[in-house]
Amino acid sequence: MPYHRALFLLGLALLGACAQQPQRTVELDAESECPTRLQVGQNMTLSLPSNPSTGYRWLLQNPAPEILRALGPEVYSSPEEAGIVGSGGISIWRFQAKAAGEGHLILVYQQPWAPEVRPVQTFDCSIRVK
Repeated sequence: MPYHRALFLLGLALLGACAQQPQRTVELDAESECPTRLQVGQNMTLSLPSNPSTGYRWLLQNPAPEILRALGPEVYSSPEEAGIVGSGGISIWRFQAKAAGEGHLILVYQQPWAPEVRPVQTFDCSIRVK
């Protein structure tokens, strides 16, 4: 009997550990429908088309710091098959839901040296964390 009891307790511990894991990473892009709902501890990846060779960059205007934590700086990648200097790519940001609440993740696409000029594009997504 002690063997079965130990096995049962181990099974319960494993189930408890699995239940505590956050859900899969949420993927957002320029076409995403917002609002987005996350659970505390859940990761989110945002991918937006970008072409820094034009002088334009996506800038975090509001990173929703009360509910999201950045998991590193922006990462830019260009498709290998393009092979053309000046071709566009993708800018990627990673965040983790750190606290329950609501906020807006806002990025603007503009030239960093001209903040007074209206952005060419804006990404504004309402985020709710439970």
